[in-house]
Amino acid sequence: MDVYDWLANIPVADIEDACKVIEVSFQHGSRKEFFKNPYLQHFEKGEYVTVEGVNGFDVGEVSLTGELVRLQLKKKGVNEFNPEMKKILRRSNERDIESFKFNKEREPSVQAKSREFALKHNLQMKISEVEIQADGKKATFYYTADDRVDFRELIKQYATEFKLKVEMRQIGIRQEAAKVGGIGSCGRELCCSTWMNEFKSVSTAAARYQNLSINQTKLSGLCGRLKCCLNFELDTYLDALQYFPDNADTLETAKGRAILIKKDIFKNLMWYAVEGSNKHYPLTIQRVKEIQQLNAQGNKPQELEAVEIVSSKHKEVELQFVDVVGQISLRSLEKADRRRKHHHHQENRNATTTNKKKDRGNDNDNKQPSSQQQQQQQHRHSFKGNNRRNKN
Repeated sequence: MDVYDWLANIPVADIEDACKVIEVSFQHGSRKEFFKNPYLQHFEKGEYVTVEGVNGFDVGEVSLTGELVRLQLKKKGVNEFNPEMKKILRRSNERDIESFKFNKEREPSVQAKSREFALKHNLQMKISEVEIQADGKKATFYYTADDRVDFRELIKQYATEFKLKVEMRQIGIRQEAAKVGGIGSCGRELCCSTWMNEFKSVSTAAARYQNLSINQTKLSGLCGRLKCCLNFELDTYLDALQYFPDNADTLETAKGRAILIKKDIFKNLMWYAVEGSNKHYPLTIQRVKEIQQLNAQGNKPQELEAVEIVSSKHKEVELQFVDVVGQISLRSLEKADRRRKHHHHQENRNATTTNKKKDRGNDNDNKQPSSQQQQQQQHRHSFKGNNRRNKN
């Protein structure tokens, strides 16, 4: 069978340039590092690889390969040709995986004991997570603390108790939530524990720009800080707010001063309320600009003309209720129940009597002989009488 390679003349990117560095994730993606691929091996995403560690090796999961790694290197300012960058040793074999799983199973017990030791030393710190290297030679203790902590004696006790090289690393409250993980109010896994690597500051101004009520309970995440997702759509809101007029917090009318309540960027409306009135007036952006021009000239409109808002929702049918208080009593309900029970009892009684009559009728039909049976019986009696006469 003849085979023709249709892609022979299509230039392909050089493999050496595309696969020099690979991104490897540890601890379910909470920590990611870049490693050189000296042997230019082809790795798939999600594949376990053995990499260089501290005086040994570690096992991680491939998270990015190819040109996407270059974009991440450029974004984080990492030099691709850095000679100090660690290398990928090999694909993880069974022995590496067994050692990796064994040390992962040790982490909860080590974390529990490390917290006990910290309490004995009266240190104001919390051990959030313990990460043990795959070869079992090093352990990293992640902790949170409000103030500076002197844990020199604690490190000595850790090294003596666990027979490991100890590294203490302080993290923030958001990083702690990312390492612990959880489910957010949206019903999905936390963004910080899945794909987010950088934690930008979030302020209440982001909620105000998006017309959200300043409720600390609803706006806070599992870490106790403002939710990171408040920044996700902030740029879109800021771009839309550019088309709204500035210095439009108040408008002067003949009925009084109108105060801005909120800005609706989806419908391009601005809601105002006149002082001393509970009625809200939705105005278009163009109408607000016209009123601003009138106020600048010293004129005031007679009143604010609200824009008619077309709703896409179906009109709900109003249910009308009748006041029946005093018309229905418990005695009347009890009488109705008795009537129903008596009626059902009478129907069942009639049904049983009709069934009995049918059964009796069937029995009588079975007992009464048919015409053919009567003729046969008469024929037998006549035959017996003739035989008796012949004998005589």
